[in-house]
Amino acid sequence: MRGDNQPIIIVGGGLGGLTTALALGRAGRPVRVLEQAPEFGAIGYGIQLGPNVFPMFARLGITDAVMRAATIPKNILMLDALSGAEVAHIPTGPAFRARFTHPYIIIHREDVHRVLIEACAAVPSISMEGGAGVASFAEDGEGVEVALEDGRRVAGAALIGADGLRSAVRATLVTEGEPKPVGYVAHRTIVPMDEMPAHFPYREEVVLWGGPGFHIVHYPLRRGTLFNIVAVFRTATFAERLDPAAYVTEVRKTYQDAHPVMKELIDMMDLGRRWIIADRDPIRHWGRGRVTLLGDAAHPVLQSFAQGACMAIEDGVVLAELVGQANGDLAAAFPRYAKQRLLRTARLALESRAIWSFYHAEGIARDVRNDTCARWGDEDLFRCLAWLYDGIEL
Repeated sequence: MRGDNQPIIIVGGGLGGLTTALALGRAGRPVRVLEQAPEFGAIGYGIQLGPNVFPMFARLGITDAVMRAATIPKNILMLDALSGAEVAHIPTGPAFRARFTHPYIIIHREDVHRVLIEACAAVPSISMEGGAGVASFAEDGEGVEVALEDGRRVAGAALIGADGLRSAVRATLVTEGEPKPVGYVAHRTIVPMDEMPAHFPYREEVVLWGGPGFHIVHYPLRRGTLFNIVAVFRTATFAERLDPAAYVTEVRKTYQDAHPVMKELIDMMDLGRRWIIADRDPIRHWGRGRVTLLGDAAHPVLQSFAQGACMAIEDGVVLAELVGQANGDLAAAFPRYAKQRLLRTARLALESRAIWSFYHAEGIARDVRNDTCARWGDEDLFRCLAWLYDGIEL
């Protein structure tokens, strides 16, 4: 394990892992990305990316490629799921750009993934290997050795775990149980826009319908040709795998008092599969020696602020920057990276839990929420988001 002349190994070929590979590779570091899936493929549904991610894209040289696939929504709206009344309204036009410099975009996760894959493939020092699930690893202060599930062994200068919520790398570093379910599940569907009812409103906005124990988020993708819908709700069966008919029955019962527009959305959805919503408590230490964590492997968050991908991308750029500043001293750069990222990502995790309750308020709490939000203007909302959208200094 004499590692300094070996590549940095990144476990996980998602947005965080590929961002890190690209940032390191563009700086001249050899990188080897190990992905458990047989091939590097684009997966997922729609994602939202705040203005804080754009300085990162600029560092990576991919801004134009991302924007060719992105859509800028007209507004971000929160509506009351029972009455349909507007709760909060964030304009994403000139006032937003004047305050935060960069846009707020919606984009298919596949499209961002493809941009990163193509950018990494163009850097000779980056190799990407599918079918390379990690079984274990060892670190001796001078390098790492990774044992793959197929029996192969891979030597490297360092190891970055970017392998998501159930990270195998994290499981070796941190003694803890499973991710913490919050009692909610999500159903996701993408519908061709030409299949949407002609009378359907809100085709050009990001909309969250917040209700007592449930919400729906929807927005357009790919220049208005697709419509992304996510239905999230609290259920006692969140940990159970039911058959599709049971899922349909449960969803319809949950949304029986929802606004008619929400019921129309439910009718358009494929309810045959669902995902458990979970996060983890923030931790102070993300690694040891030449091993560290990144993205959801380090700091998984609820989807309340739609910032999980943005945080992973920030992580990758910051990590590469600190490796460069340390003149390649990875054992010194990794703890500095974790320290620099800790408070921002922990704040996001904790505020995401708080805003989750805000979205799902019921009874008098819902009345208070709606009355409070009615008093907010654009500047109030911009001020609340500034800590996040103003981004980071490198």
